[in-house]
Formats: sequence, structure tokens, C-alpha cells
Amino acid sequence: MTVPFHLHVNPRYAPASEGVDGSDPVILPERRAAARTAITGFEGYRPTPLHRLDALAGSLGIETLWLKDESGRFGLGSFKALGGAYAVVHLLRERLGADLSIADVAAGRASARVEGMRVCCATDGNHGLAVAWGARRAGACCTVYLPGPVSEGRERTIAAQGADIVRIAGSYDEAVEACADEARARGWLLVSDTSHAGGDEAPSRVMHGYAMLVDEIRDALDGAVPTHLFVQAGVGGLAAAVIGAFRQDLGADSPKGVVVEPTNADCLYQSAVNGKPSPASGDLDTVMACLAAAEVSPLAWQVLERSAFAFMALDDAGATDAMRFAAAPLAADPPLVLGESGAASLGGLIAAAGDAEARDALELTQASRVLVIGSEGATDPDIYRRIVGRDPAAVAAG
Repeated sequence: MTVPFHLHVNPRYAPASEGVDGSDPVILPERRAAARTAITGFEGYRPTPLHRLDALAGSLGIETLWLKDESGRFGLGSFKALGGAYAVVHLLRERLGADLSIADVAAGRASARVEGMRVCCATDGNHGLAVAWGARRAGACCTVYLPGPVSEGRERTIAAQGADIVRIAGSYDEAVEACADEARARGWLLVSDTSHAGGDEAPSRVMHGYAMLVDEIRDALDGAVPTHLFVQAGVGGLAAAVIGAFRQDLGADSPKGVVVEPTNADCLYQSAVNGKPSPASGDLDTVMACLAAAEVSPLAWQVLERSAFAFMALDDAGATDAMRFAAAPLAADPPLVLGESGAASLGGLIAAAGDAEARDALELTQASRVLVIGSEGATDPDIYRRIVGRDPAAVAAG
């Protein structure tokens, strides 16, 4: 069955060889290095797997397919710990003073000074879990704002990290505004992953944490270079971090970045079509709940406006089909647990590879080497079981 999608090749795309990244004010080498030093020092850190899916690559008519699997990141099930938890400890350390190291804060060795301090954020699920996890490890209090559509399973998981939960009836973007207002009124540390409320410092640190993915991927590729990158987006932080870091490292050899988001939460697609930050055209009702954002982060847009090669708005069936396909793969490809949002990028590739016009537009050929970001696992096991029909633990066990 053909999955509906919309594809927009970015007319503002500027290849890195034109020098647009040499003075990039958003993705900064020194901030990437600081994030890498901090994150690799977290207890339990290890790189997540980069799987090679040869059978699926053959069926899609491309040379090579790699999938970066974030389902096991720090036991939290998603890439978000790289950004949210790092931003927490960085901001706490900044408020406490330079006599402490980030490592001391992250390991809880400053808990006596951190006690009573409160961090907060709004989330569709994974970012809030990462922030709560980082706060608990540091010894800080945490409040997480959840919009109405967030599942009870994800709420329980965040609360289990010790966070206080505030539910609002509205959307993710409304939760962002409510959280920012409360942080300003109470003097809490706002750990936002979008810069349209609360300034750039926290989302900048979040994005530099996400850029760790590129370091790990390049280490695992051992000199191989992808021609294409499919990466999902909510407000755009992950996409901007990964695309921006690749361009910073590889210049003209960096992969063409394709940003994938839900059709009903297509703020990046609409922004690309209109040439300026624009709201989503849909009602945000999507199974890809962690991508359900109405507005792009202005900080992320600074990168993506000229660095993303194309933008794709994908029907929900593209993600759910990819979840089931990953769980029961072709031939010798490993079975993978991809959550609803984590499967969006793979679903985007499958849809594009099966469409002649999209293949031509994206320059996908038999020689293409494609990297896909599997950004989350079964972060709500009940939802995963309903979609895939199997327990995530059984899938992971092969």
C-alpha cells in the first residue's frame, strides 16, 4: 500500500561547500566538545548501536542503509537524554558557580547545593523524561508540563523519575508557554528544547547534546560517508543538530538531510514552503506523539533553512508500517524496536524510495548510502503492543 506523503525540496538549500557553515552561529565546535566531555562522563554512558540493514537496502533500491538505534540510550528509550539531561546539569552548574564541574553536578556530588533548586520543561514525552532523569541524578526538583494528548504510560514513566506533573488541556505549544510563564514567575530553571519561549541558552545546549549522535555515528562508520540522512522533527532541534554537525565535520561531503515530520504536525514543512517560520497546517493529532509540534524552534530554523536538503510530511501509516517492518525484518537484518516517532525517519525513506518522482527529487539511486535516525524505542510499551502486535521485549530478543 502506498503511504501518502508530501515532499518539498528546499530551494534555499546551500551546499556546505559554499561556506555557509564556517561561521555557523548555532552549532559551535566548542559547545559540541563541552557536551561530549560531559555526556561521556555520565554513569552508564556507551554509544548506541549503528545497525546495517542490507536486506532492506536491497529491497529499496539503494546501496547501503544504516540505522542509528537510540532505543537503549541510558535506559530511557530515546536520544533525548543526550540533550535534556545535559542541559539540566549545565544550567545547574551555571547557576551554582564555576567552582563546580559539570561532572560533579551530573553525579550528584553537588546535591547539597542543588537541593531545593527546581528545573522545569514542557514535553510530549521523551524530553520531559530526560530532564526529570537529569534532575534526579543531580539532586534537583523537577516539574514537567504535559499537554493533553500525552499518554498515561508516558506520564507514569516521567513521574517515576521524581518529577511533579502538571497537565494542561491544550497542545504541546500551549504547555511550552504555560511552563515558561511559571518559570519566570517562580525563578525556576527552564530547560526548553525550543527557543520560541524562554530564550536560546537551554535549547542551544540541548541541540549540542544531540550533536553527540554524529560523533558516535562517524566513529561507527569508520570512514564511510552517507549520501543521505533521514531524520525526524518535532520543533526541529534533533534535525538541526545532526544535519548541522555533519556539515560542520564533512563540509561538501556531508549527507543530504531529509527532515521527516507528521502530516498533521508539519510546521517545518510549512516553514520551508513559505520561506519563514510557519505553523503546522494540521490539528496535531498524530500517532507520532513526540513530534506533535505546531511551531518550529527559531534556533533550529536558523540551521535548517539553508542546510536541510528536503522536508517531508508523512502520513501516520508511514510510521506504523515502519514499526511493524522493523520488528519483523527481511532476511538477516536484525529485528529493531522503533517507537511511533522513532520510526518516522525510516517510514519516510521507505515511502520516498518507492516513489519514482521522490527518488528523482532526492537523488536516491542504486549507489545511495542512507543513514536513518531511529530516535526512540517503545517509550510507551502499551502503545507499541497495540500497533505492532508483539511485546517490545520479545522483539528485542529476536
